[in-house]
Amino acid sequence: MKRLIGLLLVLIGVLYPFVVYFGIEHFAPWQFALLLGGLWLARVLTGERRTASLAMAVVALSFCALLALLDSPVLLRWYPVLISGFMLCLFGASLIQGPPVVERLARLSEPDLPEVAIRYTRQVTWVWCGFFLFNGLTATVLTLWAPLHWWALWTGLLSYGLMGLLFAGEWIVRRRVRGGA
Repeated sequence: MKRLIGLLLVLIGVLYPFVVYFGIEHFAPWQFALLLGGLWLARVLTGERRTASLAMAVVALSFCALLALLDSPVLLRWYPVLISGFMLCLFGASLIQGPPVVERLARLSEPDLPEVAIRYTRQVTWVWCGFFLFNGLTATVLTLWAPLHWWALWTGLLSYGLMGLLFAGEWIVRRRVRGGA
C-alpha cells in the first residue's frame, strides 16, 4: 500500500502543473488540497517514521491545509516550489549528515565504491543541489510574475527536460570517468 501511495504522490507531482492548468476552471483549489492532503496523510499513516519524511509530510500537509482554508488559485502554483525545496533539503542535508544521496544510489549497484567514486558522487550531489535551487527559484519567479501558461510550461515540461538532460549528462560523464579509470 505504501508503494502505491508513494507512486501516486510522484505521479500527482509530475502531472500537477497540467492538472492545475487544465483543471482550475473545473475544480476549486480546496478540492486540489483535499486530494493532495489525502495522499500526504496516507503516506504519513503507511510510511516509515523517519524524521525527514515526517517533516516533509508536515510541511506538505500544512500547505494543503492553507490551500484549503484560503481556497486560492494563486496558492496552487507554490506546490512545485515546495517540492524543489524538499529535494534541495534532502540532497543538501545528505551532504552534511552523509552519505550523499547520489552515493547511496550508487551503492545500490556497487556496494564497495572506491574513494574516487565517493568524491565524485559528492560532487554530483552538489550539482543536483544547484539544479533544485535553480528550479525552485525559477518556479518562484514564474509563480509571482508570469502567466499561468508559462508557469505550467516550466514546472510541467521544461524543468523535467532539464532534469533529464542533467541525469543523462551525468551518466555520460560517469561512463567516461569509469572507462578512463
